[in-house]
Amino acid sequence: MSIHSGTTPLKRQSVIDELASTIRSRILSGDLAPGTPLREATLAEAYQVSRHTLRAALRQVANEGLIRIVPDRGATVAQLGETDLTPLFELRAALEVEACRLALDKNGGTLPDGVHESLSGLVRVCRAKTSEWSEIAEAHADFHESLVRAGQSPRIEEAYLRLSAELNLFLAQLRPIWTRSRMIDHHRTLVSDLESTGDLDVLRRHLSDGLESVRA
Repeated sequence: MSIHSGTTPLKRQSVIDELASTIRSRILSGDLAPGTPLREATLAEAYQVSRHTLRAALRQVANEGLIRIVPDRGATVAQLGETDLTPLFELRAALEVEACRLALDKNGGTLPDGVHESLSGLVRVCRAKTSEWSEIAEAHADFHESLVRAGQSPRIEEAYLRLSAELNLFLAQLRPIWTRSRMIDHHRTLVSDLESTGDLDVLRRHLSDGLESVRA
């Protein structure tokens, strides 16, 4: 009999991926707040996994920027402080505003269908009573990425996507401050004002509003 007979593929990696996804979702939903210590013993027992599996999952989420691991001190949920927020938003604004300028120029002063579809998706998730904040964060990221994609500049899009983990972390910190209705109104107004005026300062103010809310 062949050594391969009757065997099935091991699923250790899928367990790691599933655990990483769960931890990621808890961070983005706000269930694990920024700065929360992630105790190995507690988490391994709660999820009924080995510490080896847990560490692999934590490293995976840490590679996305959502967790910080310090040797001999353990892991904590990452937190954006003032020194992180300002340069992050300076770079974000530079990339997103330029992409938006290109999008408006290439589409006769309007934004393409992809942006409007992403806005509708964000509104739909915000209105759904059963949706988690992590789903809102994902829809929010999709909207702003669609705005960047609309500029049709691969280099700008590539640079912007490198910020995705930090921007998701920012959204987790914004959760206690912004209501769902404010999220809807803020983004609907953004698209409407961009198309009616073509004024890129509208986008700059939009980005600044979120930043100032977290600072406050």
